[in-house]
Order: sequence, then C-alpha cells, then structure tokens
Amino acid sequence: MLDVVNVRLDRELPVGPNPVAVAPSPGRNEVYVVNSGSGANMGFVSIINAEKNSVAANIQVHRRPVSIDVDATGDRAYVANAGSNTISVLDLKARREIAVIGAGEEPVEARPAPDGKTVVVPNRGGNSVSLVDPAAHSVRAYFEGCPGASDAVVLPDSSKAFVACSGGHQVMAIALAKTDAHPAVADRLEAMLDVGRAPVQLALKPDGGELFVSNAQSNSISEVVTTTNDVGGAYLMGDNPAHGLVSSDNSLLYVANLHSQEVTIYSIDDGKRAGSIHVGDGPSAMAFSAAGHLLFVVDARSADVAVVRTASRSLFTMLPAGRGPNAIAVKSFRVP
Repeated sequence: MLDVVNVRLDRELPVGPNPVAVAPSPGRNEVYVVNSGSGANMGFVSIINAEKNSVAANIQVHRRPVSIDVDATGDRAYVANAGSNTISVLDLKARREIAVIGAGEEPVEARPAPDGKTVVVPNRGGNSVSLVDPAAHSVRAYFEGCPGASDAVVLPDSSKAFVACSGGHQVMAIALAKTDAHPAVADRLEAMLDVGRAPVQLALKPDGGELFVSNAQSNSISEVVTTTNDVGGAYLMGDNPAHGLVSSDNSLLYVANLHSQEVTIYSIDDGKRAGSIHVGDGPSAMAFSAAGHLLFVVDARSADVAVVRTASRSLFTMLPAGRGPNAIAVKSFRVP
C-alpha cells in the first residue's frame, strides 16, 4: 500500500494466496483484491477498508479467479473464475456472492458496460467471447473465432465492445444489443480488425473515439477508430508492449514495455512517439493518481513501483513493492 500524498510505502497488508488483481470501488472507500489461491483450492476476494488499511471481509468465489470488475454503481462486482469457467456476481454491500454464471473455457475478464446492461467476457481457453445479461444472470450471446481472447473494452455509450484476440493478430468488434429499441436490436459481430501479432491489451481514450492495441510480439501499438473500425496504423513502441494507458485529456498514450525498463510515450494528436521514460525492470501495469500529476508503473521483475511526473515526463522516485507485483489500483478519498 502506497501513500500517494507523501509518495512513500505505507505498509504491506496480508490478504490471501496469490493476489492477482485489484480494483477500487467508485463509491465506497474500499478496494477489492482477487486471491487466486493455490492448486484446487477455491479463490476469494478480500475487501480492504481503505481508510483503516485493513481487510474488512473475504468473499469466497471459485477456482482460479483472475480478475475483478466493478460496475458503475459500485454495488456489483464480476469475478472471472478461469479454473471454473464461471463468472461470480458479488453483492458488494452485502459482501457475498449472489450468482454464478457459466461462461466459456477459461474466462479472464468480466467487463461491465457503463449502462449496466451487458458484461463482456473474453474466454481465453475457448477462443471466444460471451456477452452476459447481468439482470438475468445468464449468457445472452456467444461469439467464436477470437484466439486467446484476453482483454475487452466497452465504449462510453455502451454501443460497442472490442476484444483483443491475443493468440492471433486481430481485435473483435461487437455491436451490443439495444433491447429498448423498436424493434429491438440483437448483439452482432461487426468486424474482425487486423492489428499486430499477439494483441494483449486495449487502451481506450476517455472520450471513446479511439483505442490503442498493445501488440506484444510486434513491439508495436495499433490505433483503431472506434466509430468506423478503421485501423489507422501501427507504431513501434518498445520490447513487448504489455499495457497502455491514455491521459485524461485524450492527448497522450503511455505504453509499458514488459521486456525492458522503459515506458514509451505516444502523442495521439501528432501520431508519433514523444519520448520514453526509464523505469524499473519489467513494467507491466500502470495507473494515474486522481489528479493525473503522477503515473505509477508496476515493475514486475525489479519488484518496485516507478513514480513518474506527468508534467515533466520524468522519473520522480522508485518505491519498493512485494515480490512479483502484477496489478495496481489508485483509490482517492477524503477522511473527516
């Protein structure tokens, strides 16, 4: 746990075995940690009280949970249980699991749409995508042909989802159902977009106009216009780009290159690289501070977090992390 105000390590908090994902609540002073467990044991989600820096509760889920996503209300969370081929639906107020939804083989995410009407589930082992109706707790549509489905984003207006097919060189574009239209419009596959090799992660601009694909085996990013599904071009970034993050003003893309000690900066308006920042070894995940003045970069191999000043695009300091850090979330709140 890092103190963002004073930029220092605050403490280490024991949770469960093999913590692999973390997400903040949008409404409560809580942070949720997915503990994948070991062997055939069930995993569970730890609820951290962010004010007291303590574990307030644990919710058991199923085998090998790997991700958690919280909906816009902050009342529901969706956990992808890769070892059980299921999605756990959590009531965060009651702190319990309220439903289990069968997905495809090895689901790795459960991404809720902003309007709360769809949850997009990439099934890595099944090379497929499931669309879940969260009200009915059931799969509404299923799309095959996405090898190694790995990451999903949904546009701010909830009209379309994109899924990275990391086992190939494409991104799947899916038009989401409009159940309140007359007549109703069903979910449909809109396009398969050719990008670079091994697209592993998608970074969406806050305004939803473009998304950027991290192509791990091409050492590049691809730029996609979300309204037209046009792939604008590919740009070399660094050695094994693994994670992209767009600034809140939609102007800059930061790319963490896993097989390096470098975060590359791409100027979206200019359509070119705008420099790089030396960080720790194996940058794999990133998050901005609430105001956007700092960028935190998780360095998987050097077991630290690089703190970058976004105004000067320079390294500020390095903070120690536990062994094998793999995810990060920033939670901002006021205390009495």
